[in-house]
Amino acid sequence: MEIGFVLNDRYVTVPVEGTQRLLAVLRDTLGCTEVKEGCGEGECGACTVLLDGRPVPSCSLFAFSASGRRVTTVKGLARSELERIRDAMVTHGAVQCGFCTPGFVLSIKALLDRVPCPTREQVREALAGNLCRCTGYEKIFEAVEALSSGVRP
Repeated sequence: MEIGFVLNDRYVTVPVEGTQRLLAVLRDTLGCTEVKEGCGEGECGACTVLLDGRPVPSCSLFAFSASGRRVTTVKGLARSELERIRDAMVTHGAVQCGFCTPGFVLSIKALLDRVPCPTREQVREALAGNLCRCTGYEKIFEAVEALSSGVRP
């Protein structure tokens, strides 16, 4: 079967098998290596993409579920938006190895689109699907709080 969807503001069509995961289509067929496979079970957030603006684990979605929808990876973010989030994370020491970073960036973007000035609890809730084994979460929370307060790094 062939499906079509908007990937990073570009319409694409790809052949998919019935049970093929969206992660596999993005990485193997479309070359989106910024989408990482961590746990393969939708628990770690490394494979997070935005599906119609909502963060989802691409490793636990069938590819056909993207048909007719918008899929955004970190490469699909506006440069200014990506730089703003990146700069806040770097300034607050919220990045170390970088493996989890694309998933965090997309989850942060989705949160701030939905709630421009989130509480600490809202930040925790929004980032609960992303695991970081290096940095810890306090610095990431601080970066999000700086972003929501309008403080430019």
